[in-house]
Amino acid sequence: MGLQNLNGNIDAEQAIDTKSMDQKDDLLHQIRTKYTVCSAIEIKFYCLVKLIDVVFHLKIPHIQSLSLRRSTVHAKPTLTPVPPSNFKVTAILEKANAIRQLSHVYKLLILWLSLVHSKYDANAINLLFRRRLRWKKGEVCIIIKMARNLEKMASIDAQLRLLVPGKVSEDDKLIEYDALLLDRFLDILQDLHGEDIKETVQECYELSAEYEGKHDPQKLEELGSMITSLDPGDSIVVAKSFAHMLNLANLAEEVQIAYRRRIKLKKGDFADENSATTESDIEETFKRLVGELKKSPEEVFDALKNQTVDLVFTAHPTQSVRRSLLQKHGRIRNCLAQLYAKDITPDDKQELDEALQREIQAAFRTDEIRRTPPTPQDEMRAGMSYFHETIWKGVPKFLRRVDTALRNIGINERLPYNAPLIQFSSWMGGDRDGNPRVTPEVTRDVCLLARLMAANLYYSQIEDLMFELSMWRCNDELRARADELQRSSKKDSKHYIEFWKQVPPNEPYRVVLSDVRDKLYQTRERSRNLLASATSDIPEEATFTNIEQFLEPLELCYRSLCACGDRPIADGSLLDFLRQVSTFGLSLVRVDIRQESDRHTDVVDAITNHLGIGSYRDWSEERKQEWLLSELSGKRPLFGSDLPKTEEIADVLNTFNVIAELASDSFGAYIISMATAPSDVLAVELLQRECHVKKPLRVVPLFEKLADLEAAPAALDRLFSIDWYRDRVKGMQEVMIGYSDSGKDAGRFSAGWQLYKAQEDLIKVAKEHGVKLTMFHGRGGTVGRGGGPTHLAILSQPPETIHGSLRVTVQGEVIEQSFGEEHLCFRTLQRFTAATLEHGMHPPVSPKSEWRALMDEMAVVATEKYRAIVFQEPRFVEYFRGATPELEYGRMNIGSRPSKRKPSGGIESLRAIPWIFAWTQTRFHLPVWLGFGAAFKHVIKKDIRNLQMLREMYNEWPFFRVTIDLVEMVFAKGDPGIAALYDKLLVSEDLWSFGERLRADYEETKSLLLQIANHKDLLEGDPYLKQRLRLRDSYITTLNVCQAYTLKRIRDTNFTVELRPHLSKDITESSKPASEELVLLNPTSDYAPGLEDTLILTMKGIAAGMQNTG
Repeated sequence: MGLQNLNGNIDAEQAIDTKSMDQKDDLLHQIRTKYTVCSAIEIKFYCLVKLIDVVFHLKIPHIQSLSLRRSTVHAKPTLTPVPPSNFKVTAILEKANAIRQLSHVYKLLILWLSLVHSKYDANAINLLFRRRLRWKKGEVCIIIKMARNLEKMASIDAQLRLLVPGKVSEDDKLIEYDALLLDRFLDILQDLHGEDIKETVQECYELSAEYEGKHDPQKLEELGSMITSLDPGDSIVVAKSFAHMLNLANLAEEVQIAYRRRIKLKKGDFADENSATTESDIEETFKRLVGELKKSPEEVFDALKNQTVDLVFTAHPTQSVRRSLLQKHGRIRNCLAQLYAKDITPDDKQELDEALQREIQAAFRTDEIRRTPPTPQDEMRAGMSYFHETIWKGVPKFLRRVDTALRNIGINERLPYNAPLIQFSSWMGGDRDGNPRVTPEVTRDVCLLARLMAANLYYSQIEDLMFELSMWRCNDELRARADELQRSSKKDSKHYIEFWKQVPPNEPYRVVLSDVRDKLYQTRERSRNLLASATSDIPEEATFTNIEQFLEPLELCYRSLCACGDRPIADGSLLDFLRQVSTFGLSLVRVDIRQESDRHTDVVDAITNHLGIGSYRDWSEERKQEWLLSELSGKRPLFGSDLPKTEEIADVLNTFNVIAELASDSFGAYIISMATAPSDVLAVELLQRECHVKKPLRVVPLFEKLADLEAAPAALDRLFSIDWYRDRVKGMQEVMIGYSDSGKDAGRFSAGWQLYKAQEDLIKVAKEHGVKLTMFHGRGGTVGRGGGPTHLAILSQPPETIHGSLRVTVQGEVIEQSFGEEHLCFRTLQRFTAATLEHGMHPPVSPKSEWRALMDEMAVVATEKYRAIVFQEPRFVEYFRGATPELEYGRMNIGSRPSKRKPSGGIESLRAIPWIFAWTQTRFHLPVWLGFGAAFKHVIKKDIRNLQMLREMYNEWPFFRVTIDLVEMVFAKGDPGIAALYDKLLVSEDLWSFGERLRADYEETKSLLLQIANHKDLLEGDPYLKQRLRLRDSYITTLNVCQAYTLKRIRDTNFTVELRPHLSKDITESSKPASEELVLLNPTSDYAPGLEDTLILTMKGIAAGMQNTG
């Protein structure tokens, strides 16, 4: 197809926006003089490759001999450039990787080459070209016209193979997935709301992309003017569209990550790019321990048998995306993955494409906003749904992979089914710290709900097992049990015959399992009755009341199969079932109880006042301990029903009564937040005894704030010095350390270092007293609250602090990322298991003494800087609440817990989650980086040689490297120009200079951090992550601008805008535009129509783009 066939006689110069190219005269001269008529594709391909070489001086092999095929007017149209046979465009990538500058350019080239031949909508092509390649509007128009006329080839892969000699990298899949989802969505948007809205969305994106290219504040103002001119309904549609596109981008990324992982697993290669820092393949870990680190296979096996990782699901911060949408996103993800399968047929492809469009439209048509806050029971149901969907089957599948990996290093034995490798706990319905909605009744409900769900899962699976174990041969022990059950079944009205038919006596395994099924049925129905009405006619004896009862008949079947030579059958579904029972028990998860120490003090104080012995609260720590130990050693009850109780005191005591009432395996630990002294622990021990808890829960002190972390080792030493308590714990103790509040209290730098030192000291104290200490890490999903890649987080912990035993929180906002799909569940279990094993068998290096001294010095400076800004700056709270959406956080209805521990108060009473959320929304991330720059500047200015030491620490000390890398990643997500827009619109003018000072600190800190990492640009060592983040930027920028101007309209009643007429058109017969119906979804808003929903949608969209809420 010659150029003359495109809209008249368009020459090569018109086909290229020459203003965007360096060396334009030379390039155009070559085209004019050598090629009178040639393909526009050929010209673009030629110029782009030439441009890469000219601008970056790569001197790519064979590039000088790259030429275009001459064609005549009458020649058959050509669709591909014809380079020399030995030329490969992948040489660009190879050269770029060597200099760490140009890998993204290769991706852009691939994007253009793939899209130009595909059947994408013209506007989608326009948008994609302009946002990725920064081409101008006029330049793209010819390509659009060509794309309309080109025939679609077999697949994008086929096009790439023809267009680009050599292999197409799997990394390019991300752009391909992203482009497909965007194309489908834009078509749907136009169908539902009309072309005007679609064009508005595209124009908003283009302005954002232009801002991202030059960071010109004028572009943000232009974008703000466009957004504020929209009527309420159209504003909602635009905000909803960008939030939806970010969710689709996340899905494309997840499918791409899974694709990359499959490729790497197939190759057995985990050493390329940056994957070694984020992946932790179990087999690779075993081989490394045995091959490189010279551990024996038996040592690995023994360590694994004694290892436990307990994953504790928490509700807060709650996933901001509604469960209904998460399920639709899961189906979109599956469709996308299947569309690119190698063995897909044309019919399958067409049907999957239709399904993909259907699910995208269904997600867009679903109201994203929770109209009422979730209850703790709702949060529990949402969290437990992952067990039904992925975890239940994922655990035995993962444990089978462990067996395979062990076999591959020479261990011809399976991991014992009762090895506690993976355990699950929950704070949902048990975490009452500052959450008045978690009552004793709620705790009772969630425990019964979990037991009901467990019984349901077991009940549905036992039937499958009965069909599988149809064998007649068994050992004498099983035969005797089967005969006994057959005789007793004639007298028993509730038996297997009621479910299907009588089990033949010559099928003994089915006879035994039918009795298991009957008891599971009774167990399930009793839980259902207790949950509904608190009573049940089914006696407890007819149910399974403990895990030993449940396991016994299953173990009997297993032993019998092995004894009869049927071990392969025993090691099939029966082994999986045994492992599920050992992992999940009868309660599915164990619920932890968390309460503030002051609440226990209030109860004990009420008791001592009632007894007439004074106020417990006013006693010294020594007197408290003396009295508590005296009562713990005695047997008299301390109080009766006549104890005067406030509502708060009754709540605490009733919680202990629920613990006493329910089965002990329903609960895990009793965690005391804000713990400071041994008396905090002893008080809980006493209250458990007074409320008749038969099997007391282990009591876990939680140390959170900087001062508490510093004092924690001394407090634990005093606790272990108490003979009564040391006998009580029997050599096992758990301590929780909090990352969220410590970071809010002192800043990320100082908190991270104090957490590191506290763990070392706590382990040392425990060893001195002969106690094995388990560290419970209360990590958040965000870097500001201790989050980060699992593998790195574990391997950067101090030596000897994990020792095969680890508890860690899995925050509500990251549960979907960790367990939303089977492959995600498998990967999560693998990462935790492999990293924990590696840390125990090959601990990280301990920091040198000079490193410690430097860290101590920097921590003091970082804390002073952080607190000087956050707590001592007189108008900081005013600035914070003006410059961020903190005040509006609660309107998202994403959690059951209030955002503050106390209704009134400043930063101190604000929870860590909304504190991080507010700064994340504005992309300023102040809690993460504040203090780092001051600390680095101080030590470098003091002695320039300290810069070299910091680089040495970065290269040799995992803890310090992880700290720096995570902050660098946060800087890559940040944008001070966006924060400046919030300041300009929302902060009083006399505080603008304060914001400017903070942004100057931001830039200085970023510069110092890059010096230490020895990087020229952010994420220089991780180009794949850099690409992923860049793909999101323009989406997020549009939402940031929309949010800032919406906040302005909400907060400033004098701010007025002139609205344009309706843009959105509905394709239905309704008389109202579809956008007006969206406004009516929130009829009780306190603000002008549409503003509140627009604001919430921007919050959700930005959270999706940043991939966290707090």
